[in-house]
Amino acid sequence: MDDIENLKSRRRARIKAMVLVALVAGAVIVVRFSAAKELLTVARMGSFLQAAGFWAPLLFMVIYALGVCLFVPGTVLGALGAVFFGPYWGFVYVWVGALAGASAAFFIGRYLGREFAAALIGDRLKKYDDAIARNGFATVLYLRLLYFPFTPMNFGMGLTRVSFRGYFCGTALGILTGTFIFIFFIGTLKSAWVSGNWHALLSVKVFFSLGLFVFSLFIPKIIKVLKHP
Repeated sequence: MDDIENLKSRRRARIKAMVLVALVAGAVIVVRFSAAKELLTVARMGSFLQAAGFWAPLLFMVIYALGVCLFVPGTVLGALGAVFFGPYWGFVYVWVGALAGASAAFFIGRYLGREFAAALIGDRLKKYDDAIARNGFATVLYLRLLYFPFTPMNFGMGLTRVSFRGYFCGTALGILTGTFIFIFFIGTLKSAWVSGNWHALLSVKVFFSLGLFVFSLFIPKIIKVLKHP
């Protein structure tokens, strides 16, 4: 009886894993190689948000979250938020949308792929899986600060034993700096373009954001030094 249940469990895990692979492959094909990519421009989506009026911020965050799950380039969605909402509110909406999308992708990966991944891991790699579970927050934060590819990591972390709390907090903190720098710079560039005041690009705020970006590149090394003095 137990053998039959184990067989059914393994079969179910394989089917769910195949569904996950199909979803990811389908999303990449649709976004990268189909006519749908013509709709994924700042101008097209900006017109769509303009028509939404009061609901534009909520609609944008939903679009961003879906875009994360569908492998839409974050630069396109981030630029849309910066151009349409400005550097400050654009940052807030992009950050929230990115967290929502990262959370959704994590749960998709966890539900569809974790069982199959656990079977593949076996005893040899179990210690690494256990280490990620124990140090989930630090691991996720470290990889986010290294600018590890965002969407693949979202799905991939769902395959591990990391807790959602550790994953969410590590992601929320880890993407803060990079998101702020990108949105702030694009938003400022758009304002300078509209107003014609290109001197705004030489402001203290712009140099501060660039300084933060440079500093963020050294954070992983700083963490290593602090862990191993």
